[in-house]
Amino acid sequence: MRIAFTHNLRTSSAEAEAEFDTPETVAAIKKALESLGHEVEAVEVSGPASRTIARLEALSPQMVFNTAEGHRGRFREGFFPGIFEQIGIPFTGSDAYVCTLTLDKALTKKVVEEAGVLTPQSFFLKDAAEIEKLGALKLRFPLIIKPNFEGSSKGITVDSVVETPEQLKKRAAILLANYSSGLLIEEFIVGRDIAVPRVEGVNTATGGVLAPIEYVYDSQITGNRKFQIYDYALKNELSDHVSVKLLDSKEKYFEDLVQVSRRVFEKLGVRDLGRIDYRLTDDGKIYFIEVNALPSLEPGAGIYLAAAQMGLNKPEQVLQKVLQSACSRYGIGYSTTPKRSQKQALRVGFTFNQKRITPTPDLATDSEAEFDSPKTLESIREAIRSYGHQVIDLEANSDLPLKLHPDDVDIVFNIAEGMRGRNREAQVPALLELLDIPYTGSDSATLALALDKGLSKRIVAQAGVPTPDFQLMVTGKEKLSKELQFPVIVKPVAEGSSKGVVGTSVAHNEAELREMAGFIIDRYKQAALVEEYLPGREFTVAMLGERRPRVLPPMEIVFTNHSKDPNPVYSYQHKLDPNEEVRYDRPAVLDPRLKETIERISRKVFTVLGCRDVARVDLRMDSKGQVHFIELNPLPGLTPGWSDLCLIAESAGIGYRELIGEIMAPAIRRYKEKKNLELKV
Repeated sequence: MRIAFTHNLRTSSAEAEAEFDTPETVAAIKKALESLGHEVEAVEVSGPASRTIARLEALSPQMVFNTAEGHRGRFREGFFPGIFEQIGIPFTGSDAYVCTLTLDKALTKKVVEEAGVLTPQSFFLKDAAEIEKLGALKLRFPLIIKPNFEGSSKGITVDSVVETPEQLKKRAAILLANYSSGLLIEEFIVGRDIAVPRVEGVNTATGGVLAPIEYVYDSQITGNRKFQIYDYALKNELSDHVSVKLLDSKEKYFEDLVQVSRRVFEKLGVRDLGRIDYRLTDDGKIYFIEVNALPSLEPGAGIYLAAAQMGLNKPEQVLQKVLQSACSRYGIGYSTTPKRSQKQALRVGFTFNQKRITPTPDLATDSEAEFDSPKTLESIREAIRSYGHQVIDLEANSDLPLKLHPDDVDIVFNIAEGMRGRNREAQVPALLELLDIPYTGSDSATLALALDKGLSKRIVAQAGVPTPDFQLMVTGKEKLSKELQFPVIVKPVAEGSSKGVVGTSVAHNEAELREMAGFIIDRYKQAALVEEYLPGREFTVAMLGERRPRVLPPMEIVFTNHSKDPNPVYSYQHKLDPNEEVRYDRPAVLDPRLKETIERISRKVFTVLGCRDVARVDLRMDSKGQVHFIELNPLPGLTPGWSDLCLIAESAGIGYRELIGEIMAPAIRRYKEKKNLELKV
């Protein structure tokens, strides 16, 4: 089958990402699914939902294997299943309603109680205004207090069990400050922590309910605790001190746990897989605590241990049962052969300019510096073909208008830089617009605008984004603006790939400025842009998406001690070959405030200049630490392992094939919209 594996990637140890899948878990699940013979595309769902939808529509998967937890809100776990339902793609796991219900611990308990299952007496605290009412609660201490809409033991610590009304009020106030959606206060049950997993279809006699497991804690860690709880620290930071063991099938309460769990799973409507947590008291009372409709599938998870009792000794065998259950529910045949119909496979035109002159450090050979090497072009072709599409080469030379016909291609993957003139990057998009052919990347207006650094700076500055003071010199003899302060940097106004930017581009006085401006005007037959040199940190920021782009972690260009220039610049020579004068910190080391500023400015530039699909923004800080816009590249390089965009994507866990797919996905969505409109006419 062709499977889209939707997930949230955990990129830090922050509590906000505790429910997300680690890179190791994502890799393990993907490998397990692929070992079954499936074609698997990992789809990380961070960023705007429109981006995820576009990728799914482009992939046209036969099934979504879903572990995505969502980002925020009480309905987050149901968000992506809801999307899958709306766009008509089969998926594993419970539907949007069940995922939303089971995230709400208080509401779930009410439903479970209706099925005759024992639960601790509890109270839902929705806001701080109700804290004073807590003294009147008719609940027996000790009580445990926890966030009502969180998983992975978020918000649960050794202080979560309280023994007096005063402790309860104090703890409630602290938790509400961080978890404003509400808290669950329930009687603390002394007993063993038991979990019962389910994999639908494994054992029809039990409705897929597997053997119960018990969490056992290292006494060196928990021995001094008055109350034994599986808190956030044990689950996330001290997980090596927690072991999981199977309950002996001969144990007195084994069958009771299985039967109660079957009743709960069926009452709640949990499908394909799930896990229920209980407290089992010494006198045999089984208390339902909560249910997880998206249980952990990390290597070593309890669900695998329990499944091994049923002969499923490998994770891939468990995942296969999950897939088979989902296929059965949707009435589709389970197959390990990916299928892509001719209707789904697209004819993708590939517009490019091939580099035939190898650039050298001197500027005399930089005429094709922005063009792409045969090796880069083939990498892109291979990535497009890997999605099942046909690639049709369309070199963007003067013959292109004769070769391009809307009946021959469905969409165009465009990286063409154009041949000449300050509107050259807009030439191919303008032709595609004339022929009504959907294509990747920004439209002709944005490409023309972004190539002209002077025009783009004026628009960005008008939108309130800081940019260094600048001046255009058309002849080199213009009177200097009084606002300009030396040192300044001089560069061509309409070039990319740092063409014309060298070590001597920074001028410290008027004579140096005019000499460099004259050289630029003569060499490139265009105006020179003169702007104040900023001495601070330099960043480049990549974005993917349409109207609301996903900002990838910024990359910092760091000038090392090997750079002898007191005013270093990221030059043309630096972009040709690796050298010891610069290094690339990816992701950049940023404090939260600076990170937010960089992301906000980058998004604003993307929006103000009308970008779509992909872009890269260059930023630099002044001596006071203010972030300034330098320039925008809506056609960033795509050389694997070298181009800034590829390096940034790699640091964000996005492989090259996936990067090409992300760029292509919105164009495929636009193509489908166009075809739907044509059918309605």
